[in-house]
Formats: sequence, C-alpha cells, structure tokens
Amino acid sequence: MALITSKEIFAKALTKDYAVGAFNVNNMEIIQGIVDAAKAENAPLILQVSAGARKYARPAYLLKLVEAAIEDSGLDIVLHLDHGEDFEICKKCVDDGFSSVMIDGSKHDFEENIALTKQVVEYAHSKGAVVEAELGKLAGVEDDIKVDVRSATFTDPEEAAEFVQRTGVDSLAIAIGTSHGAYKFKGEPYLDFERLKKIHELIPNTPLVLHGASTVLPEFVAKCNEYGGNIPGAQGVPEEMITTAAKYGICKVNIDTDLRLAMTAEVRKFLVEAPEEFDPRKYLAPARDAIQRMVQHKIKNVLNASGQR
Repeated sequence: MALITSKEIFAKALTKDYAVGAFNVNNMEIIQGIVDAAKAENAPLILQVSAGARKYARPAYLLKLVEAAIEDSGLDIVLHLDHGEDFEICKKCVDDGFSSVMIDGSKHDFEENIALTKQVVEYAHSKGAVVEAELGKLAGVEDDIKVDVRSATFTDPEEAAEFVQRTGVDSLAIAIGTSHGAYKFKGEPYLDFERLKKIHELIPNTPLVLHGASTVLPEFVAKCNEYGGNIPGAQGVPEEMITTAAKYGICKVNIDTDLRLAMTAEVRKFLVEAPEEFDPRKYLAPARDAIQRMVQHKIKNVLNASGQR
C-alpha cells in the first residue's frame, strides 16, 4: 500500500479495454466513499484535487486524508493535481508529495503550451512524479475553469503526436466533445470517435485522458429536483460512449459532477424527510454510501476496471 504514479496502471490499461477512474475529492466522506468502492471492486484508483478543492479543504488536510485512506484500505492510490494552471502550482504539489500533476496549458498557443508543459515535465520527472497535459479546449465550467462553447476546440491528431514527442509528457488529455459541468450537451450527445481513433493510432503508447466525463446520472438529478433542487436540462456523457472510448486509448476518465450530484441528492432527501435532524453525521453517512454505490457502478459497468488492481 503506497502512494504511486499512474505509469504502471496506465501501461496495463493500454493493453486492455478498460479505463481507470479519476475521481475528484473535497472532503473525508467523498474520499471514503470512493476508496471503499475501489477496494470492493479491486480496481486501480486515482484521487484528484482541483484548484477549488485545494482552496476549500486546504492541501495539508487533503494530503493527510489520502494518506489515511491508503493506510486504512491497503490500496495503492495515485494522488493527482487536476488542472494545474502554471508551473508554480505543479511544483508546489510535487514538492508536497503528489505523485501526479496536470499542467493545463490549453489556454496558451501551441508553442507556449509545449514550453510550459516541458518545464513541468522536467521538474516532475526529476522528483519521481508523472505529468498529464491538455491539448484542445473543453467547454463548460469546473471550479475556476470557464470556457464558452465558441472558444472550445477539438484536439488535432497531428498536433497531439508532435506535442507528446516534444514535451515527453506521460499522458494527454484530449478534446473530442465532452465538457465540464452538468450541462454537457444541448442536443444529441456526440463524441468524435474518429478523431480519437486517429490520435490513438498516431500515439499508441501514450495514455489518453477524457475530461468532463460524468454521465450526470438522471436518477440523481431527479432526486435533487424532487427534494428542492433546481437543475433543469442537465445532461452528461452516455455511459456506453465512455466504455467505447476506453477501447481507443482512453486510460483515465475524470469524474466529478456525478459525485457532487450523488452526494447532494442524498443530503437533500435526508433533510427534507427529517427536518428535525441537525447532526451532520446523520446526512453525510448516507451521502457517503451513495458515492460508494455510484463509484462501484462506474468502475464495474462503465470503466470495466473491476479486478484490474
């Protein structure tokens, strides 16, 4: 049981038709629910921390919670920085003990993205950590990341191959139609699988990453709305599309919104049905259980990662 990099688990996933779930964490109950699910399914696991999570929970607390999860569960876990915006934040996380960081240079032009990514790769590799980068832009909102639809751009396969060769990055997040948040599609869901296949064909040994891959499960949206929520028109990536993507080099699938919805639905339900209660443990316990059930479903039925640890 240890904090590990994603190198070996991605190498294994590349040879089979499954992907590793990368779940965003913000507090103890979310971590416990995710880790209990991974242990029950005997699956590899990435816990990732966004800029918003670092601000909310503070890095020292999150690090210790993940260390406790490793000790308590006996699992090997990857601790990953999600959407690091500059070299300084990536360096800080590597120095703090993160085993993996993402440098998101997608807001820069191609050459600037390469230069920034290469700087992070050189530092992280010198400290034994691995690096994910991003090429192309996903629309939507996640914490401090805001990109409107007009600014979103799909990943160019030829550029992806050049980018990986010039930066030495360990994995690459690509844009093929997903988006951040709970409102991923206005019409029919669409992922550009032909683009994905071409990218995988050009860089077959590079693990690819799918951001914005929550399904926005209808049962959680309905439950939130039933118990006082107001989330109209929420729509995510159909689960069968994620399963298909894993056949063409997608080794890491990022999931955040589904965690938020699962937790919030149970909290709302409990507080409406038991308005006399005010003990946080009473509503956070079922919320934690809901996260575990949802994550187990993702690992087993969507990512096909059960038994792959």
